[in-house]
Amino acid sequence: MRIITGKARGESLETLEGLNTRPTSERSKEAIFSMLQFDIAGATVLDLFAGSGQMGLEAASRGAERVYLVDKSRDAFKIVSKNIEKTRLSDTVTAINEDSITFVKKCDAKTKFDIVFLDPPYATDLIDESLTVLFERELIGDESVIICESDRFEILGLENLQKYDIIKTMKHGVAHISVLKIKSEAI
Repeated sequence: MRIITGKARGESLETLEGLNTRPTSERSKEAIFSMLQFDIAGATVLDLFAGSGQMGLEAASRGAERVYLVDKSRDAFKIVSKNIEKTRLSDTVTAINEDSITFVKKCDAKTKFDIVFLDPPYATDLIDESLTVLFERELIGDESVIICESDRFEILGLENLQKYDIIKTMKHGVAHISVLKIKSEAI
């Protein structure tokens, strides 16, 4: 796993051992960042369930202004911290060792995220729960892009189906990627 392009291009990243964390595949990451290429410069990015931090670090390498990497695992936090140091992106990237939902609930109401990566453990409802809290706390706006990675496309509960448009879906191996935006009538 490596940074594809930007300031930290080619830098290899450390990953967690074991099966508890599955990094986004290189193919998926390339497809996602190809789609986001014009949205990254100057963006504020939130990478919840960060794991190794590769998605947020890729965004920082490509010119995101501020990146938050959040994971509750102490082991993930250690890897994220090492990867931030290794990529020399500490001026724009902050690692947070906290439960993702708790972090979002505590975010300053003035904070607005332009890009959000949601890649929680599979077979959970954490994407739906995260989307609910992000919307209720008004941490995302009508131009925000939310990238969700799951083991299924059916990630939205009935309440969130009324708030979010699914802009695009992709499948790479077992990973289902959904790109969301807030519905204009939901704001």
